Amino acid sequence: MRAATLHQLRLFASAARHQSFASAARELHLTQPAVSMQIKELEETVGLPLFDRGARRISLTTPGEYFLVYARRMLATLKDAEDTMARMRGAQTGRLVVGMVTTAADFLPRMLSGFLREHPGVEVQLTIGNRRSLVELLHRNEVDLAVMGSPPRELDTRAEPFAAHPITAFASPAHPLVGQPHLPPQVLANERFIVREDGSGTRAAMEVFFRTHRISPHYAMEVASNEAVKHAVSAGLGVAFLSMHTVRLALSAGELAPLDVDGLPIMRAWHVVQLRSRTLAPAAEAFRYSILEDGERFLGELFGRITGR
Repeated sequence: MRAATLHQLRLFASAARHQSFASAARELHLTQPAVSMQIKELEETVGLPLFDRGARRISLTTPGEYFLVYARRMLATLKDAEDTMARMRGAQTGRLVVGMVTTAADFLPRMLSGFLREHPGVEVQLTIGNRRSLVELLHRNEVDLAVMGSPPRELDTRAEPFAAHPITAFASPAHPLVGQPHLPPQVLANERFIVREDGSGTRAAMEVFFRTHRISPHYAMEVASNEAVKHAVSAGLGVAFLSMHTVRLALSAGELAPLDVDGLPIMRAWHVVQLRSRTLAPAAEAFRYSILEDGERFLGELFGRITGR
């Protein structure tokens, strides 16, 4: 085990989380062959297979599941040590690990880019997933901060709102309901819906809206990304609830149109979330402050024409 490196442990933990070498490569800015090679070397060091390689997905073997527990412990301990040393230096350097829901992909990387211009000594790892996967990352202490719409109730966290997050129903511009004013919510009962996977915050908000209005929706298709939802709606395959912070380009291109339904948009808030038990390193504290200070203005400048703010 002495030959195992921290780099290999990070690759292993990422591949296990995504169940994909390709996704781990994208997250850590490497090539897939490089990830596969490092994982193979780690398996040779351990002396046991850590993954079952399927045609489309990988899965952990029983030794891999046990090894993952220890790998996460070692990586968490290392991160705690890095944070402690950064606090002692008093410098805004070190590694910042941020988790975000996929709906935030249209703005958070831009905010991080501006932050890094002011803090060039900070190394950032950005992890993307649905709300459920981010709650798991927070629970395992694998991220410093998470940006999401609905903060977790199942964890002891500090969740601070920083901007409005409107969600509404969208259809193809050719849909017969587009342009009709003040539609009653019950008209949606006749529509086919394109929905995100279970665990998505946008889907949870949509389902609350349906329960409130006693609507039994017809789910025509379930997909795992906002981009796939937008493409399906644009093609006329159904209607979807989407964050207004994900549709800027699609609206400008005339690919989507909002439906004027009473009770919409659903107004939620974006939150920056951390575990209460976690003491943030200077870099993470600086990014948290940046989001709280500038997040609403940044989103207003980027999306103000869409949200009407």
